Amino acid sequence: MTDTWSERIDEGRFRGKTVIVTGAGSGIGRATASRIAREGGRVVAVDVSQDRLDDFSAAHPDAEIVALVADITDDAAVTRIVEAAGPVVDGLANIAGIMDDMTPVGEVTDAVWQRVFRVNVDGTMKLMRAVVPGMVARGAGSIVNTASEAALRGSAAGAAYTASKHAVVGLTKSTAFMYGPSGLRVNAVAPGATATNIEASFASPLGAERVQRAMALVPGLAQPEELAASITFLLSDDGVNVNGVVLASDGGWSAA
Repeated sequence: MTDTWSERIDEGRFRGKTVIVTGAGSGIGRATASRIAREGGRVVAVDVSQDRLDDFSAAHPDAEIVALVADITDDAAVTRIVEAAGPVVDGLANIAGIMDDMTPVGEVTDAVWQRVFRVNVDGTMKLMRAVVPGMVARGAGSIVNTASEAALRGSAAGAAYTASKHAVVGLTKSTAFMYGPSGLRVNAVAPGATATNIEASFASPLGAERVQRAMALVPGLAQPEELAASITFLLSDDGVNVNGVVLASDGGWSAA
């Protein structure tokens, strides 16, 4: 976190709103869910780890939190998430995601490709598909997807992760275009290097050499709360005139 910035809570910004946050047990997802909860929102906190969710809920004893262990790639689990949210879903923050092993396309395995796309693309799409009809019926709703610097350039990760995040951008823009006239806002945040529990692994010497060289341009490591500030801006009514945007929240990396 930068020395000159501190989180400033806007009390009541999410009062009366129900927001689904995936990946809420740690990292950017937890920081986002925490901020929404502290700003008065009802949070449906989704994660694959019961322990992480228990810890998150315990840290916010006065907040309205529905903690749910669920796999966002499973249709039945997605149904449970929406049912837990109730009849009105005001916002969706698709933050859960996984990294690849930095392999270029000539070395990527089917297993890595399919796993990364299943979580990063299929899971994101499934939750969007589940909440959009209700938002359209009410004429209001905000969705924020998590892209990445890898959605803006080819030097930030391996083939699978990079392609998956480009797909998230396409999904975001298509949905914003299709449903903007219906009152929905659909945007994405593209984080740069962030302190989370998602660790990069290098299964390819070529991938390691190329990506590590590019990482020399990274301005610095952001904290999850800094990304949560960008995400909650887009989710909230403060982002009223923003739709179909991919917001680079990367300390200026994308300008290099």
